[in-house]
Amino acid sequence: MLGAAALCATMTTPGQAVASEPCGFYKTSSDAYYRHCTTDGSHVVIKVRVALAPDYDLCVGPGRTWLGSASRIQDAHYLGRTC
Repeated sequence: MLGAAALCATMTTPGQAVASEPCGFYKTSSDAYYRHCTTDGSHVVIKVRVALAPDYDLCVGPGRTWLGSASRIQDAHYLGRTC
């Protein structure tokens, strides 16, 4: 995880500070996101854990992906493969 954090620190998002968007899964007060930090443009598969519903796999590209309401999405993590 330290490698991902270090990589994330070197990336920039136009119009937004990197410190406000961590790499990986995070929530705001209302929404859940997954931020794939990469320099190679890869797409990866993540597992999304949902409250009171089946979990699902999702292919995400570089940058931020909205997963849904923060009250509904419990977690998301990288599954170790590309898509």
